[in-house]
Amino acid sequence: MPFGTDEPLWYNVGAWGELGYAVPNFGDDPATLNSGIHYLVQVVGRNLFAVMHHSDVDLRTPPSINTLVRVHKLILRARTILAGREVPPGTPNMEAVHSSPSQAVHVIFPVPCFKVRNPWLREYCGLVLAALSEAMQHTDNRRPYEISTAFSGLVGQYLHRIYKLMATELFGVAAEKAAALDFALTEADLKTYDPGKWFTATEMVDTVPPLDRVATEDDLAVLSAGIPATLLVGLARWPSGLASLSAAPAAAAAGSAAAAAAPAFAPPPSP
Repeated sequence: MPFGTDEPLWYNVGAWGELGYAVPNFGDDPATLNSGIHYLVQVVGRNLFAVMHHSDVDLRTPPSINTLVRVHKLILRARTILAGREVPPGTPNMEAVHSSPSQAVHVIFPVPCFKVRNPWLREYCGLVLAALSEAMQHTDNRRPYEISTAFSGLVGQYLHRIYKLMATELFGVAAEKAAALDFALTEADLKTYDPGKWFTATEMVDTVPPLDRVATEDDLAVLSAGIPATLLVGLARWPSGLASLSAAPAAAAAGSAAAAAAPAFAPPPSP
């Protein structure tokens, strides 16, 4: 299903569309032959779903430690899956003799994204959705069992960026230390979380967001089990408004030409 770009897609279905829900862009690759990639996409998507349905997403103040611990575990979990399944270029891949894998359709978890008020979680969400899009469209989906270090590096770079941003901006970790690919926050680091040390008084206060569009567990039941990519409906590009802006110069030029051809009003009388 072509959309012109590979940006996260708007899940424009009922109330979820009004709330700005999004899904990763799988392009024309809704399924995979690779069991590892299928598992990774499902685990990361399900954990992102949990993170993005915390009350922190509705607040412009720094996220609570509850949410940051979940992000921390999401990153480490994905890192573990990638490290355990990647195969270096010089190592032979496992190959079957008689068996062959069947296609497995990716399971997608729509999440609030485009209207999320929390700037940190909105950015993290976009990066995770980009990582999932890369995973679902990668060549390794043709391989039945292993993933390459190229796949691991491509997908992992988005997750590493999230972890570095979180560590430096919210925990005060030095950028050089957080840039290490094996860097991980310790239990002691997590316990020292105190955003008031780094943020201004303005950033630590927010207005109460609308309270009438908070989904309950029962509301979310239709999404929390995941939706096969082949059954998703209502997908579209998020209307950014840039298309109308790009059309404005042409409209203005056409208006100028029409004005030049139209009769002019008489000048106002002199005082």
